Amino acid sequence: MKYLLFLLTLITGALLLSFALNHKDMATSREAEAGQISESARDKKIPVIVELFTSEGCSSCPPADEVLAGLDKTQPVTGVEIIALSEHVDYWNRLGWADPYSSAQYSERQSQYARAFGRGDIYTPQMVVDGQMEFVGSNMDKARSTIARSAKSPKANVQIATSPSQDGEKRDQVRLKVSVDNLPDVSEGDTAEVWLAVTENGLSSSVSRGENAGRKLAHSAVVRRLDSIGRITSRGAFSAEPTIEIARAWKRKDLRAVVFVQERESRRVLGGAALALADE
Repeated sequence: MKYLLFLLTLITGALLLSFALNHKDMATSREAEAGQISESARDKKIPVIVELFTSEGCSSCPPADEVLAGLDKTQPVTGVEIIALSEHVDYWNRLGWADPYSSAQYSERQSQYARAFGRGDIYTPQMVVDGQMEFVGSNMDKARSTIARSAKSPKANVQIATSPSQDGEKRDQVRLKVSVDNLPDVSEGDTAEVWLAVTENGLSSSVSRGENAGRKLAHSAVVRRLDSIGRITSRGAFSAEPTIEIARAWKRKDLRAVVFVQERESRRVLGGAALALADE
C-alpha cells in the first residue's frame, strides 16, 4: 500500500510539472505572436519618466546631456526602469546656432511645467522627474535620489507591443498596440492624457557657432516626435493602435517608442513604458 501511494504521488507530481511547463510555453508563445513586449513589462521594474530640457546653444547643457545618457545607459537605480526623454528647446536658436533637434513644442511643454511648478521662468538644462520634481539637469546625485523617491508612487500598468506587419503596410511604418490599466486616482478636476514619444539614440552635432562653437556634442534619447493619443478616465482602461511613421533621417536601430500617462494640469506622470523599435 505504501509503495502504491508513493507511486501515485510521483505520477501526480510529474503531471503537475508538465502542466506548468506547458502553460508557461503557451504564454511565451502568445507573447511572441503579439510582437515585441515593452521593456517595463518584461523586466518588471518600476518605470520613471525622466525629461531633460536642453539645447546645443547652451554652454551648460552638455554635462546634463551626459547625465541623461548615463541614466539611460547604466540604469543606476535598483528596481527602476529609467525612461529618458531629451527635449531640445528652440529659444536658444536666436543666439547663433540653430539646434537641429529643437522644437517650439518642447519649449511650450517646458513652459507648461513652469506654470505647474509656480515658476516665473524657464531655464536649461532642466530635468523633470515624473512631471513632479525639477532641478538642474547636470546634478547626477539629485537625479538618482529623485528617481528613487518617485518610484515609490503608485504607477499605472502601461504596455506596448508591436503588431505583426500586414499586407500592403509600408516598411517605414510601425503599428503598435498600447494598453493602460490599473490607473492611480487622477487628481480631482484633472484629466489624464496618454502620450506617445519616439526617441533616438546615437545622435551628434558638430557645433560651429554660439556658446558651444567648435564642440562635437553627443545626445541620447532625443525626442523625435511627441503626440497625445487619447485620454483616460480615473480607474478606467485605455487601448489604442497608433502607427509610427519613421522618417528617412531616423535610424531605426536606435529608436524607441515611449508611452506615458500624464495629468493635464498637475503634470503628474502616472505610468509609462518603453519599447525598442529595431528591426526584428
